[in-house]
Amino acid sequence: MEIDKKEASALSRLFSASVIRDFGRRGRSPLFTRLIEQTQIAAQISSDSTVGTAFEKAFSILKTSGIRDDYVYRSAITQKVLLGRHSLSTATLLNEVRVGSCKADVVVLNGTSTAYEIKSERDSLARLENQIENYRRVFASVNVVVSSSHLHEVLEATPKDVGVITLSGRFRFQTEREAQNQPQRISALMILEILRVEEAVSILKNLRQDFPSVPNTQMRFELKRIFSELDPMIVHDEMVKELRSSRSQASLADFIGSVPVSLRAASLAAKPNLRSRVRIKEAVDTPLVEALAWK
Repeated sequence: MEIDKKEASALSRLFSASVIRDFGRRGRSPLFTRLIEQTQIAAQISSDSTVGTAFEKAFSILKTSGIRDDYVYRSAITQKVLLGRHSLSTATLLNEVRVGSCKADVVVLNGTSTAYEIKSERDSLARLENQIENYRRVFASVNVVVSSSHLHEVLEATPKDVGVITLSGRFRFQTEREAQNQPQRISALMILEILRVEEAVSILKNLRQDFPSVPNTQMRFELKRIFSELDPMIVHDEMVKELRSSRSQASLADFIGSVPVSLRAASLAAKPNLRSRVRIKEAVDTPLVEALAWK
């Protein structure tokens, strides 16, 4: 479906953190209203449709537009990997994980760790080599999820242990090269960088490592000293267990199952508390004709 750049931008921004935050705080979003008015959505769905229906229509256009954005790919990973192969009780999904000088787009933790770097139709491959080099030092398995237009170049530019997955025009994943699970290449010190202090200390306790009492200003230095002496593969396994527990999303399962499929990735990333979940659900269930008056 052909859409102009202005409408494509508005459709993308509908799934932004700003709209979800508005919903969670107030149960409404004037930004949502402004964005909808910049699209043809209202004219394309029935008059008794809800805000949720509008999101579903917007996503159906985005995912087949030929200019799919980052969110379309994140949504595919959320739906097909996290909620398709796993569940929120058995796996945890992390967004934008800082790794060295880069940020891994999506990380899924289940029995192991898997990073997903997204290269959509809108993305450049200029930083890919550095990104992959960093991710391979922290995560046991690394995948690049690409549009078909990037496929050949990504296959050529990445190591053979890195998986390459295409997202088809029909919103289906096709594995072009299987990722290899290789925790032996991991750096314990780089794992430490993605951990909060309390998570790192918990891992040391689980490993029965003595940890001296030091001031907070010296904590990171002391953690680096200890982690540098640990077996990286053991640290990796403990990291997976710790983050699955400390950043578990199991409590969001019922809520995520209650919102439109198109909004699940955005809602999961928002990490809403109980009150915010209620407000988001109220906003999504609001008749679109009422939402168009949000100012």
